[in-house]
Amino acid sequence: MNIVVLDGYTLNPGDLDWSGLQALGELTVYERSSESEIVERAAQADMVLTNKTPLSAQTLEQLPKLRYVGVLATGYNIVDVQAAKERGVVVTNVPAYSTHSVAQLVFALVLEFCHRVQRHSDSVLQGDWAGSVDFSYSVSPLVELNNQTMGLIGLGQIGKQTALIALAMGMKVIATGSGRTVPQPVDGIEWVSLEELLQRADVISLHCPLTPATNELINAERIARMKPSAILINTARGGLLNEADVAQALNEGRLAGAGLDVLTVEPPKPDNPLLHAQNVIITPHIAWATKEARARLMAVASSNARSFVEGRPVNVIG
Repeated sequence: MNIVVLDGYTLNPGDLDWSGLQALGELTVYERSSESEIVERAAQADMVLTNKTPLSAQTLEQLPKLRYVGVLATGYNIVDVQAAKERGVVVTNVPAYSTHSVAQLVFALVLEFCHRVQRHSDSVLQGDWAGSVDFSYSVSPLVELNNQTMGLIGLGQIGKQTALIALAMGMKVIATGSGRTVPQPVDGIEWVSLEELLQRADVISLHCPLTPATNELINAERIARMKPSAILINTARGGLLNEADVAQALNEGRLAGAGLDVLTVEPPKPDNPLLHAQNVIITPHIAWATKEARARLMAVASSNARSFVEGRPVNVIG
């Protein structure tokens, strides 16, 4: 098997190994590939693995030897799955590898708004505590989460894990979904409409897929229904937000804060209004990227590829 990884750096910047794929055939790993480089690099490939390098119908047409695409992520919108299917190309993904890591970052963002740990540490290291007449002081309001309400939009595996952490911290948890199905009841979680969730939640965390129905789900109209004291968290997909509306609400004090790990365009353009908004914390799409989560991703991706070679493909899309 001729195996090509188009963009291996984010999965493995050097602290993991590719041995699971190397055992299956001749492996070539590129750290990054532009769209214009795909056909040349994968021309002889039987199997291609990609994280964010897109495989369009036009590109797939130019890869006649290709029989397998392994997406190094859960989301697979970077592959034209229908075009692949028409060409007899199997597409797989890696579900549920980052559940704990993403839920952990949700609360890293939430707790930063509650305690502003870095801001207080900077103050101390700048000498403010040494020069204080009091044994304790704060440079921003301090917030306790106990008895506050966490609103989850989306209650898949990550949403449920986030709910468990919220409940452990004494929060009330309410949730809503995509509208397609009503999930099975979960202890401690109250199922409500989106309208009610927006009105009641002190913290709103997004865990739904990006679809035509959820594109710009959070916009000016829906922000107007939230508490001005609410905190918005997005570790799902950037397109769930109308970024200009969120930035304007932050700047006008109609939204207390936003903790974001994803943006509509990544890397962001310099003129993205959220980069200059007040009371925003933005991390560079790192929720998935703990070493433990990446090791699980590598293991499942290798297993997916091995299962395909053995004639019993798993985690197949489409």
